[in-house]
Amino acid sequence: MTIDEVRRFFDAQPFMPFTFFLADGRQFPVVGREFIALSPLGRTAVVYQPDGMFDVIDLLLVTSLKAHVPDNGSPKRRGKR
Repeated sequence: MTIDEVRRFFDAQPFMPFTFFLADGRQFPVVGREFIALSPLGRTAVVYQPDGMFDVIDLLLVTSLKAHVPDNGSPKRRGKR
């Protein structure tokens, strides 16, 4: 996986939560932009969990990313109509 592919998910408007899938079967959900940090050199990402724990992910071990699309198939709207 390249850092550019991860940035596509990170920069999506509106942001949609997504999950990293690793070659060894582990999964790391990213629930918001504030829960991920990307390294300047593009080799690693740090994924923070709501409880403050974190995992450092080697992007070369990532096999795929999957966005979590809301049940109705479109991003949630905020505010009044």
